[in-house]
Amino acid sequence: MSDAAQPTAAEVRAAAEAVKTALDRHLAAVERRSGEDDPAVYEAFNQLAAAAETYDELLYDRYDEVTPFEIPGEDSLPPYTGPDEPHAISVLVRRDYVVGEPQRLRAQAQRVEAADSDGAPAGGEEASSTVHGALGILFGEFEADEIASRHKEFGLEEGDSTLWVTAADEPADPGDWLEAPFDQVDTERVVCRFDVSAVFDEDLDEDEDDDAEHEDDELDSALDGDDELEAIDADR
Repeated sequence: MSDAAQPTAAEVRAAAEAVKTALDRHLAAVERRSGEDDPAVYEAFNQLAAAAETYDELLYDRYDEVTPFEIPGEDSLPPYTGPDEPHAISVLVRRDYVVGEPQRLRAQAQRVEAADSDGAPAGGEEASSTVHGALGILFGEFEADEIASRHKEFGLEEGDSTLWVTAADEPADPGDWLEAPFDQVDTERVVCRFDVSAVFDEDLDEDEDDDAEHEDDELDSALDGDDELEAIDADR
């Protein structure tokens, strides 16, 4: 970057102050949060991420230095450009599962079939005899949110999940998007997004393992020092 295009020291300082302000706003939103998925917290998170990114870029351009800030998923969505007061919204949800216990899954589907005398096909073969048939029965009987909260009962293991809330100017016409429900998502109209992934837990576990290893190293060093002192005392 040429010297003429470099940000000034004052611009870098202003960006740093913006980060401090965003930190205060994020903490205040967390302290006032109304639930696990409070949109105010998510908005404050995005504002903090944007402020940190701006500061990081200016700091690098001016001083060739970087920050330790790393916001998971900050580049996954572009800035929001939708209406400030959306007239309609769409909620897009994806949840992944592993069929960990097929027998339990089929057993639950068989209970549903047994309670519904009209559930068995004309051929006499129960749909619950196969995994895909059992899945069709259970997801047809229970709401997706109920299956999510009771997934272990159905022999399912949770994988990644994501929830997007997108803004719209007007509600979609009935049946308009049913053939391809996720093909027309405008990422610039995503009001908020919430992700759950084992990747985040693995990162935390790795940090904890690193801390534990560091503590073990310090303990070993301390013990080695004690051994050396004991050896010196013995020589005396």
